[in-house]
Amino acid sequence: MSETGSNSRGQEPALSSLLTRVLSGLNALGSVWIFGLMVLINSDAFGRTFFHAPIDGVPEMIELSIVGIVFLQLGDATRCGRLTRSDGFYNLLLAQSPKVAHIMGILFDSLGLLFLGLILYGSFPLLIEAYEGDFYAGNEGVFTAPVWPIRLIVVTGCLVTLLQFAAFCHRHLRAITDLNKA
Repeated sequence: MSETGSNSRGQEPALSSLLTRVLSGLNALGSVWIFGLMVLINSDAFGRTFFHAPIDGVPEMIELSIVGIVFLQLGDATRCGRLTRSDGFYNLLLAQSPKVAHIMGILFDSLGLLFLGLILYGSFPLLIEAYEGDFYAGNEGVFTAPVWPIRLIVVTGCLVTLLQFAAFCHRHLRAITDLNKA
């Protein structure tokens, strides 16, 4: 193997490690956000009950937060295999015919890559539009929040999840190459 090939192999774990750290960090941020949202909801409930003073904008914040949290945690859920799916047949096929299983893995992960690419393609113009148009959620004079940060989270979440699917495809291709060498 050439020195260039050797260096590119050495960079793979570093890139994989960087992606893992980014995905884990976004997941942690989503978890902290969930905690903050729970505090907000409980504070609103206590304020309504005991002081007859609800916190303005809680429904809007919840609405925006759910979307943000999902896209912050999507990439790490994908990386860890926590998306809803059935691996029974795939695992059986992996044990019986690893090459076919990895080809099937490439197909499925390529479809995931395509799907996230389509969402990214549709979401990026919405981010630009929300930022340039200064879009807000809520009721003016009561509570408003800019929409573009959530749209940025959607774009970022799609991008890192797309990169995770690409890493999965690469892993399957390497496994097939290794099987062919054996």
